[in-house]
Amino acid sequence: MNQSSNSPVTQQKQWDYGDTDELVCELCRHFYSLGWASGTGGGISIRDEDGIHVAPSGVQKERISPEDVFLLDARVLDRAEVLRPAANSNLRMSECTPLFMAAYRLRNAGAVLHSHSIWAMLTAHLCSHNGEPGVFRSCNLEMQKGLRGRGCFETVEVPIIPNTPRESQLTDSLTVAIEANPDVDAVIVAGHGVYVWGKDWGHAKTQAECYDYLFRAVVEAHRLGLPIHLENP
Repeated sequence: MNQSSNSPVTQQKQWDYGDTDELVCELCRHFYSLGWASGTGGGISIRDEDGIHVAPSGVQKERISPEDVFLLDARVLDRAEVLRPAANSNLRMSECTPLFMAAYRLRNAGAVLHSHSIWAMLTAHLCSHNGEPGVFRSCNLEMQKGLRGRGCFETVEVPIIPNTPRESQLTDSLTVAIEANPDVDAVIVAGHGVYVWGKDWGHAKTQAECYDYLFRAVVEAHRLGLPIHLENP
């Protein structure tokens, strides 16, 4: 197997890598182009018949290759059971992994992504109350139709949890937020970004794009001083 010059991998082992591993890389490049995964931030995981494919941590997401992707046992969702490590033994699995596993375990998700979208971060600031995280709400926006079970005239709510020094320390509060909001497929992390999941990778991707549109619409309307209907009367 020839090593791509664009990959951070320098050491190779004999493992099988497939279409889902390439898809993880493709989506990481796409999310980087959207500003969701700059500075090595963000992450993605996808579940298929082989297991859960997880991008590595602390690397330039736009440059990863299939050999950099970890494969976890999808039958074990209370912890990360590695079936196949990255080819480079120096790579670490995404720090988002415990949070990914929470969405797989509690929502039977087919894919989970973590975005460092600036719109999610700014939204959290707009929705905070006396320095405490609040709840994002929107209504009467067409892009709400892209969210599971939502129409444009319904109120969309997304919980916001406080940030922590380490990603894994978010697991408990994210778990509580998921359990308390069964009709929502996203959790915003204040000053940080957002976690989004879906029934498969395409659903997670499109929902993330719709959520990001809603976040941006509210932030831009606030910046421009425009009236925007955030809730039903």
